[in-house]
Amino acid sequence: MSNTKRPESFEAKLAELEALVRQIEQGSMPLDKSLEAFEEGVKLAKECHSILGTASQKVTEIKQSGEETPFDPEA
Repeated sequence: MSNTKRPESFEAKLAELEALVRQIEQGSMPLDKSLEAFEEGVKLAKECHSILGTASQKVTEIKQSGEETPFDPEA
């Protein structure tokens, strides 16, 4: 799982995280694969949280300044 390229968008990361959760919840994966999936899920959750934090900060800045600037998740 960690050999695959990371999805770039928030939506892609969230979809991958949801797929991992479904796989883990099924309980059919061996323990080592479940642990790998869990670790990957934690990384994706942190990345999603970071993107949401950046977006939230940007919304706050826009509301305070009244200016509209393009959203850059990498900023």
